[in-house]
Amino acid sequence: MTPVGCTLCQGRGWLPDGPEDGMVSGRQTCPECNGLVAQFDIVPLTLAQARRYVAEHHRHNEAPIGHRFSIGLERDGVLVGVVIAGHPVARRADDGRTLELVRLTTEGDRNACSRLYGAACRAAAAMGYRRVITYTLVSEPGSSLRASGFLQDGTTAGHEGWVHTSGPRAMQMPRLFDPPNMPTEAKVRWVREFVP
Repeated sequence: MTPVGCTLCQGRGWLPDGPEDGMVSGRQTCPECNGLVAQFDIVPLTLAQARRYVAEHHRHNEAPIGHRFSIGLERDGVLVGVVIAGHPVARRADDGRTLELVRLTTEGDRNACSRLYGAACRAAAAMGYRRVITYTLVSEPGSSLRASGFLQDGTTAGHEGWVHTSGPRAMQMPRLFDPPNMPTEAKVRWVREFVP
């Protein structure tokens, strides 16, 4: 039997091996709790939808300003995760064939991150990109990235924000309510390359 997310037992149950193990209206039930096994779907999102989800759920970053595309993951019709893809933030990485996954946020459903990484990479490859990069904090394990075919490509130094001669950056700008929600620790760069 294969472990999966269940709408009632929250992933602690098991997916039946076959229809004889339990079906309700054509959907399998979890034998541990008799709950329906969740149905996950990849869906396209507008930037506004993705930004709203990131603003509400991301634990340490704010929503990005722009995107090339955004993808959502729905569990039984409810949005439970998003990935936002954009041009690389580092200018030297922006060669026209490299895409950066600038945010990924989920509610913690089993394999949700891997599903979103995989969907974003399939979309990027279909659009002609040759490489996808993303970053994690050094304190994050990167298990979903490894499962999705990404390899570690280096680390970046942590910093307190950008210094620019034309004025204050996001970390120094005055806020109405909350302090800026941006981490300052070092990051790990991950890369997945596509063979042309």
